[in-house]
Amino acid sequence: MSNRVVYREASHAGSWYTASGAQLNAQLEGWLSQAQSTLRPARAVIAPHAGYTYCGACAAHAYKQVDPTVTRRVFILGPSHHVPLSRCALSPAEVYRTPLYDLRIDQKIYADLWKTGMFERMTLPTDEEEHSIEMQLPFTAKAMESHKDEFSIVPVLVGALSESKEQEYGKILSKYLVDPANLFVISSDFCHWGQRFRYTYYDETQGEIYRSIEHLDKMGMGIIEQLDPISFSNYLKKYHNTICGRHPIGVLLNAVTELRKNGTDMSFSFLNYAQSSQCRNWQDSSVEDHLW
Repeated sequence: MSNRVVYREASHAGSWYTASGAQLNAQLEGWLSQAQSTLRPARAVIAPHAGYTYCGACAAHAYKQVDPTVTRRVFILGPSHHVPLSRCALSPAEVYRTPLYDLRIDQKIYADLWKTGMFERMTLPTDEEEHSIEMQLPFTAKAMESHKDEFSIVPVLVGALSESKEQEYGKILSKYLVDPANLFVISSDFCHWGQRFRYTYYDETQGEIYRSIEHLDKMGMGIIEQLDPISFSNYLKKYHNTICGRHPIGVLLNAVTELRKNGTDMSFSFLNYAQSSQCRNWQDSSVEDHLW
């Protein structure tokens, strides 16, 4: 019987963001200092997961809403980019490393989720290859640093769920969302536009291509703010917008719907919108960052 702790390494440090703890800390402080804490304490945030050069300033607006004096658990829902997954998966690790400090997975919550029979266990290589959860970890660590020994994380890799599965997972997670001690982080970029993403929707009435992308994204953001999973699903079917975290967002919207049935009301607002570049011709490409 081995008591060896299983660690997930910060596999994208040194490429997607700096591996230097001191440098990363300074960058995060800089971005967070430029953001306003207008909706604190947040119960859920949507934050982008591109490289920090592109999305660090944008993501800071979300994490500025986190109150470390209240939060004791951070659920991080990220989409699967590399492995086919039709359900949700839990990590085999016990500790996630970051250049700032290590984050401990809440094994009690993991055991409760496992008992539902709805979750798979991903392999450690799958976990370390995926970036959608990892890109939330340094910001989580920074936002929570004043209470770093008093919180745990609950990483969940979300597969390509059907609408009925999104509903089922929303029900399972709603009992955690209702608890003010739990923060939900939904990892998602928005429109991935360009031939390399096989998505070139363009509404010429909006002007330049990047204006069309912004209009399409803000339409989706407005629908998400209504907290109606059916409207969001219909929007995706109509425009096929390449929102990579559409399934984690769908799970969150269904969890909110479940809470509303029981009389708990919630409201959400997007705080920032950014594009990695402004597309003006068909050879360009960009990824959009959003958060609430």
